[in-house]
Amino acid sequence: MGLRICFVTPFAWSQPHEVNAHVAGAAAALRALGHGVTVLAPSSRARDLLAGRRALQRGIDAEVIAIGPSIPLSRRTHMGVPVAVRANLRLALSSGRFDVVHGFEPGLPSLSYLALTSTRALTAATFFSPERLGYPARRSRRDRLRIRIDALLATSEQTAQAAADRFEGDYRLVPLGVDTTFFRPTTKRNVIVGELESAGRPVTRALLNLIRELPDWELTLLHTKPLGFRPTIPRTVRGQVHVRSARRMNQRAAALSEAVIFVPAPIGEERLQLEAGACGLAIVPAEPPEAVVHEVAELVADEAVRARVGAEERAQAEHQSFGRVATELDAVYRRLVRKRRDRVTSKTEDDPLADRDWLAVDLHMHTEWSHDCSTPAADLVDHAEQIGLGGIAVTDHNAFGGALEAVERARKRDLIVIPGEEIKTDSQGEVIGLFLTEEIPRGMSFSETIEAIREQGGLVYLPHPFDRLHAIPDPATLHRHVAEIDVFEVFNARLLRDSFNDEALRFAQKYRLLQGAGSDAHVLQGVGTGAVRMRRFEGPEEFLLSLRTAEILRRPKSLAYLQSLKWVAQVKEKVR
Repeated sequence: MGLRICFVTPFAWSQPHEVNAHVAGAAAALRALGHGVTVLAPSSRARDLLAGRRALQRGIDAEVIAIGPSIPLSRRTHMGVPVAVRANLRLALSSGRFDVVHGFEPGLPSLSYLALTSTRALTAATFFSPERLGYPARRSRRDRLRIRIDALLATSEQTAQAAADRFEGDYRLVPLGVDTTFFRPTTKRNVIVGELESAGRPVTRALLNLIRELPDWELTLLHTKPLGFRPTIPRTVRGQVHVRSARRMNQRAAALSEAVIFVPAPIGEERLQLEAGACGLAIVPAEPPEAVVHEVAELVADEAVRARVGAEERAQAEHQSFGRVATELDAVYRRLVRKRRDRVTSKTEDDPLADRDWLAVDLHMHTEWSHDCSTPAADLVDHAEQIGLGGIAVTDHNAFGGALEAVERARKRDLIVIPGEEIKTDSQGEVIGLFLTEEIPRGMSFSETIEAIREQGGLVYLPHPFDRLHAIPDPATLHRHVAEIDVFEVFNARLLRDSFNDEALRFAQKYRLLQGAGSDAHVLQGVGTGAVRMRRFEGPEEFLLSLRTAEILRRPKSLAYLQSLKWVAQVKEKVR
């Protein structure tokens, strides 16, 4: 079954651009695989904007939708996206009901960044150039973007390494992409093609000198930028030398298909070189002018070598076709969709616990066994019962004695006590184990901690996963282990910023994770300020079934008030 995919590019669709060429080619190839692909892009062309407005009004039924005018893009600018364009983007993302939103070059202040940080669909991001990684400058914005990207891709190893410095994670390389049907060899002539670029002036001059000695050959110089470098052509070779624009695909194909040798500029366009290879040209490495001239002269003199090298370049280009790009992207999207849990149903007839009573259960709290709490387990159990809680999970920091005491105290009561522990990992925050039977040591890796919980038949509960004021798992670790998380805490009553809980809720909804909530209480007055309303359960299996139809209860109190009570209790404990 095909997926609904949204591509978002920050570059004007009305102007040629190497990223847009990748987007257009990949979209067409994915459609050939049975997926529905909609491209959202800015445009400077009036008819595109008019068609985009009509598409938004009648529904997302166009392959390309221009959602606003283009704005200048640079890593040195922080120009905001206009409000009207933001509104159009939001409308398109919500109306499209996309399975995956894929942003291109989101390191720029642009539509791609906004799309990836605002959608609630699964997300992917592709980076093309290390020079476009300057945004966002603020760490909070970088963290927000990284948290919300589910799959990281890059078109080269160099770009992947540069992107990882700003957005840490596991990058997958995808081909740049080329249309090997449109770019293909035709009848060849004695034509050398050189790429015009300011940095390649010495090479261009060397080629102009060489062509004087080759009366039966022609030299075509291609410029890919509107105001690019234009050399002075000596009068003696003007009949042999042609300067052509190569901004559009048809211009490139016309110039490359009949040529036999291609000389790229030192910092030239990667796509142009790939297209030259697809047309079967022998490509000369970008080297010092003397070496380039020597290499070209050897190729000119040996037709058999030219043909062999050209065939090799064509074969390499076929490995980077848009068909290969689509295959890679399809695998990425399928993996993301598989990581997402089955949709949780709330229908009564599908609820095996529908005849059970409803309880309020606080899934995260502490006793005096935690280093930063002085509440006896007996007092905790008494207080929880007095305020009407039906269940609690005792989750002390790196200690299990408080949970065992609470279980024993509640043995003859109606209060359910889940024995747990909040375990500090070596460098990736904390993990709570629920329904444990013995203590788990701190300091293990994230994966080892999860494995230790599993060995006891316990459940993995991830507390305050996006509280950036404390140690938390990095996004790469979180995405790597998302399938192993049983319960995701979407409300922690002790967090300083609501945005941390909002981020957790967004993540849980995206992957359809079971949601949990807790007070994280370190004083009795905080117990119950975060809880889950759920059906009565027995054991971990029924607990998970009950969470499928649960409701998050938010009963926050002043954090300053609760923190002051905690500090007072800690001072009293020290005085004793």
